[in-house]
Formats: sequence, structure tokens, C-alpha cells
Amino acid sequence: MTRFVGLLYSITIGSGKRVLNAPFCELIEGLGHSNPKALLATGNVVFDANSDDARGIEREFEAAFAERFGRHIDFIVRDAAGWARLVAANPFPEQTRTDPSHVAVRVMREPVTAAARKLLEERASAEEIVRFVDGDPWVYFAGGIGTSRLAGVMTPKRAGVGTSRNFNTVKKIADAL
Repeated sequence: MTRFVGLLYSITIGSGKRVLNAPFCELIEGLGHSNPKALLATGNVVFDANSDDARGIEREFEAAFAERFGRHIDFIVRDAAGWARLVAANPFPEQTRTDPSHVAVRVMREPVTAAARKLLEERASAEEIVRFVDGDPWVYFAGGIGTSRLAGVMTPKRAGVGTSRNFNTVKKIADAL
């Protein structure tokens, strides 16, 4: 049995409708996984699986999600050991201690490409610091994420398939594992 973290790119399925935690967990269980626990109502779940094939779980979940909710949404999966490495690799320990809601990581399905890396570095303002660790871009948004030009290019089409979480959420997921 392997413990996993699953992250939805978005919980919005159209016309302002959102996927709630209960149906999210039911879908995970319906695929044969166990002990799902949704966190924060923002598309985060920890669960156990008999398989250790994260990519297979992603494909299976995305197909089932599209069938049930009528929309494809990317689902990123990391095993518990991979999540622990992600947390430990945080390149912003000082900012995390003093301003954790402005530290974010884009958890990638595949490592960020050189072209996406260049785009993210070019779009970063003077108030933003970008670091790349194990293929995942980490950003310190000193001025907040809401008005960031950089945040606007951190999309699947421009940066690759992934989803962003602030460090408060990253830590809550780690604690749930």
C-alpha cells in the first residue's frame, strides 16, 4: 500500500459549480483506493493505493473525473516520500517562516521545460523570486499573488501541467500524510 497526495488543478467544473470534498473522495474510493481525506476544499486529497504508479493513477482519475463531472481537470499525484522531499526542498525557509502564504510551489507532472523556465524568470517582477527545485518552480510573491504577472503565465499551456499551492497548504498536506 502506498500513500499518495492528489491535487486537482481546479475544483471549478463550470457555471460556478465546484467539486465538493465528499464527491471527490467518493471518486477516489470508486477507483479502488482507500482512506481518502480531502483537505481545505481546494482540490487536495491524501489516499492509499495498491499501485505505486502515480502516472497511472492520474490517467485513471482524470478519465473518471471527466466522465462523472463532464470536464477534464488535471490531477497531479505524488507519493508521500515525494511530498516529503518537496517540503524539504523549499528554497525559501526565511520567507516561509515570516510570510508562508506568499511562498508557492507549482507541483509539476513533468519537470518544467527550459522554455517555461525562461518565461517564468522573465515574467518575475522585482518583488518576486523564482527558484526551480527538482523540476518544480517555487515562487516568493512578496507583493502578493493577486496582481502578479508571473502568476498569470503559470498555466498548463505556458508552464506545463501542474498546479500551485502556497506553503501553508503544502504543510497541511504534509501533516495529513
